[in-house]
Amino acid sequence: MMQAQIIALKKRPLFKYFTIFLRIALALSFIYPSLPKILGHRFTLLSTDTQIGYFFEALYRTGLYWHFIGIAQFTAGLCLLIPRFSTLGAVIFFPIILNIFVITISMPFKGTPIVTGAMLLSSIYLLIWDFDRLKFIVRSPNTHN
Repeated sequence: MMQAQIIALKKRPLFKYFTIFLRIALALSFIYPSLPKILGHRFTLLSTDTQIGYFFEALYRTGLYWHFIGIAQFTAGLCLLIPRFSTLGAVIFFPIILNIFVITISMPFKGTPIVTGAMLLSSIYLLIWDFDRLKFIVRSPNTHN
């Protein structure tokens, strides 16, 4: 049932363009902030006297993990921009943005949880959009549909 509704939406130009817009917006939202991490630079200059500044400084000082976060974000963003790999990009993007969202609601960020929440919802939308490509994960191998 859900698959038929998704297929019907995919035929509407408005939803196609909206999906393309989301992929580009989410990709750029990850590619730009990934670069300092990949290059080994700090993401923010907040003082370590603040909880958020201390958190980002601790992440930065992990070294390899800091680079890994940047590479994962860059990979997710790049995949979202390439139509052939956009589903893979959505799959990579989801756990990263879920983690970022949980961090932003766990710490005293002001408006950031709204932004990361919107990004999380957008990521879920992209996963639903690509349900036909991902259904093998949630369906048993004996299902023929």
